Amino acid sequence: MIRVVLADDQALVRAGFRALLDAQDDVEVVGEADDGAAAVALATERAPDVVLMDIRMPGVDGLEATRRIAADPALAGVRIVILTTFDLDEYVFEALRAGASGFLVKDTEPEELLRAVRVVAAGDALLAPGVTRRLIAEFADRQPRPGPAPDALEDLTEREREVVALVADARTTNQIALELGISPRTVERHRENILAKLGMRDRVELTRYAIRRGLIEP
Repeated sequence: MIRVVLADDQALVRAGFRALLDAQDDVEVVGEADDGAAAVALATERAPDVVLMDIRMPGVDGLEATRRIAADPALAGVRIVILTTFDLDEYVFEALRAGASGFLVKDTEPEELLRAVRVVAAGDALLAPGVTRRLIAEFADRQPRPGPAPDALEDLTEREREVVALVADARTTNQIALELGISPRTVERHRENILAKLGMRDRVELTRYAIRRGLIEP
């Protein structure tokens, strides 16, 4: 069961999301918050798998709440999908910088929202279709941050490098398994090993790394 917390200052929006999510057999809404501070408190108390986080909320906004959750080692298993009516590049950059694993605009189709919850809960990252690798590359260029050592790529096996390139190219676990002729479980194991070796949190960081190292073209 995927446990979800909803964080949005509009009760009607939360009600709509709850109705959609609670109708799924594999999803359970375990809490609602109307501001960022309450979202952080709920994440700490209930340890959800996913937080659907609005950006613009009174008091502590969604970006700051995301930073606080991402910075807490005890909440390392909590994934955050940013939801906003604004798809401006700067919001994308801030969301990624804050530690979000997904970014969707609120006019996303219900099926896409459900897919985002499931994909992020499984440990992948998901960006709205308009958020391309070009934006991720630009974000990486504009906001340099400490990353893996220059020779970190040498620590990866040849198969792990193949997986990095395919993960960064937005392939799903099943697509990677089919292309490489291995099982989805093996793909997941490779991904976990890669993230551990490179000291990364999720697919978004891995994509930025792959672009910087020339494993894929932005």
